[in-house]
Amino acid sequence: MQTQLIIDNRAQDATDGQTFERLHPLSGELVTRGASANVADAVAAVDSAAAAFTSWSQTGPTERRMILLKAADIMDRRTPELIGVMGQEVGAAPLWAGFNGFLTANLLREAASLATQIQGETIPTDKPGTLSLTVRVPAGVVFSMAPWNGAGVLAARAIAYPLVCGNTVVFRGSELSPRSHQLIAEVFHEAGLPAGVLNFITTAPEAADDVVTAIVAHPAVRRVTFTGSTRVGRIIAQKAAANLTPCLLELGGKAPFVVLDDADIDGAVNAAVFGSFLFQGQICMSTERFVVDESVADEFVRKFAEHAATLNTGDPVADPSCVVGPMISPASGPRINAMLDDALAKGAEIVVGGQADGAAMSATIVDRVTPTMVIYDEETFGPVTTVVRVSGVEEAVRVANDTEYGLAAAVFGRDTHRAFQVALRIEAGHCHVNGATVQNEAQAPYGGMKNSGYGRFDGRGVINEFTELKWITIEPADQPYPF
Repeated sequence: MQTQLIIDNRAQDATDGQTFERLHPLSGELVTRGASANVADAVAAVDSAAAAFTSWSQTGPTERRMILLKAADIMDRRTPELIGVMGQEVGAAPLWAGFNGFLTANLLREAASLATQIQGETIPTDKPGTLSLTVRVPAGVVFSMAPWNGAGVLAARAIAYPLVCGNTVVFRGSELSPRSHQLIAEVFHEAGLPAGVLNFITTAPEAADDVVTAIVAHPAVRRVTFTGSTRVGRIIAQKAAANLTPCLLELGGKAPFVVLDDADIDGAVNAAVFGSFLFQGQICMSTERFVVDESVADEFVRKFAEHAATLNTGDPVADPSCVVGPMISPASGPRINAMLDDALAKGAEIVVGGQADGAAMSATIVDRVTPTMVIYDEETFGPVTTVVRVSGVEEAVRVANDTEYGLAAAVFGRDTHRAFQVALRIEAGHCHVNGATVQNEAQAPYGGMKNSGYGRFDGRGVINEFTELKWITIEPADQPYPF
């Protein structure tokens, strides 16, 4: 596959002809060759978006809504194509890639519905004959960056929400999924976006820092959105802060799943398998920490391991029935193996699965994990999860919160009032009682606490992220002044 930059709705190579390669994580074969934008290309993309902002920001809600609704229909039609591309580029099974297509279409329709929800309010005033009110206005050019793991839905939300609010977008696709991300950009363009409203670029890893720095520093860029690791998120936030540019950051996670002493164990195990091993655990919401009451821990771990052992491992492109496909990179294996070695040396037990072989790894559960182990709080981002045994509700809440992250969480218990109280106390952007940690609905706010970032995608709250709140008064011209 070959990808290009898209600037002013025209596909083009990088001006210096530079490219980069995406290789298959198992075979090492070339999957995609992508155009690598340089700083000049990046500036051209922002300049194009800035010019388009003048007219796009003045479009009415119906025009924006109709384009997004058309994009949703196009996404439905092109979902089989997305499934194929994500399978090749990032090892996504048809279930995960198809889910991305479904979520993307739903998100586009939900974003379209927000077109008439961008509202202000009237404000009481003591000034006679004066109308005081607020309006929400588009911010300007939005620089959006999305990761490879949710190539459909994470790209779409970084584009659709700024657009419906009247902004224009420069979208930087991941070097690990350039064709998947270009496909999403093409959906918007096919739906009828005017030239310059959405510009698409990709860069080689070695060129990324210069390109990102140039875009963030451009005076037309008034919002930055990034989904990815906490380490890179801090760098992006620092670059944006130097230019007083607000950010929306959705970063790493170490989602806790609390199993209380009265939990439905079979139900918990079903949610546990789904939340831990969907897309090889390479989802920011993946369940990486099971905080299990010791009174039910043996039964939970036994049933969890039995279920996980049935998940077949391989290449989902060659075998669509494969549940656990390859990790994103062969480098993932040694990184995770080092964490496993550390945990085993300090008393943990692997109850199913085992060491990774490069990008290949079967579903793995590590029991009896303690805070002394690296894997206790470091994000694994692979098909491996951990079990921490606790005694009672108070210790469960303490351990669930004993992490730098705060993105997703879950609580299982038959006493739903007690489970709800636990959910309220867990420091996470979203928490699900008797449900998996991996959940997303476009009408519900999505984002994290602590080192999982700040700001919210989805729901009506996303309007606040991509608009400016402006106070306006209409006053009598002949009003008196004190001097």
